[in-house]
Amino acid sequence: MILSGPQILSEVRNGRVHIDDFDPERIEPNSYGFRLAPDILWYDDKVIDCFEPPTAHHTTMGDEGMLLEPGRFYLGGTMEAMGSPHYAATLYACRSASTLGIWIQFSAPLGHSGAVFPWTLEMQVAHPVRVYPGMVIGKLAFWSMQGEPVGYRGKYSGSRSAVASRLAQEAPPAEKDVELLAPDAPALVSAGKG
Repeated sequence: MILSGPQILSEVRNGRVHIDDFDPERIEPNSYGFRLAPDILWYDDKVIDCFEPPTAHHTTMGDEGMLLEPGRFYLGGTMEAMGSPHYAATLYACRSASTLGIWIQFSAPLGHSGAVFPWTLEMQVAHPVRVYPGMVIGKLAFWSMQGEPVGYRGKYSGSRSAVASRLAQEAPPAEKDVELLAPDAPALVSAGKG
């Protein structure tokens, strides 16, 4: 079940939900409104190979904000480290940002129990939009779990801001001179990388 706004407030006060720089004014009926951090990343690789670390460019927005352009994928972050060892969480854009044509989360909205850090936002815009550090851009909802909680220990643990993909850490080890036997081949074939 989703936590109500008053229950989120109660759980923050009881230390069961963590939200940095908590502001009770940003409690909503079933979520907490979070702000956009000043760090923005983007990729310039012509082709991204899932098993190679992407080349991420970084900028820090000033008070003047940053113009996001259509056709480019950005990674932003939340100003707040948020999460809980007692609840799972899901991240959504706030309606006000969505109706400006700002998408902040495409495919990874789930925060596992125990994942407490600033969230990375998957951002894109429908037309040029200027965004600003500190603007409320989304909301986080907390969900109770059935069964014994298992804490998150993934590759994004310890994140402090927007983080580029770490999928390359899951690449299989390079095969060296692996011998393969083709179904009707009388001899072994070497299929090493190189």
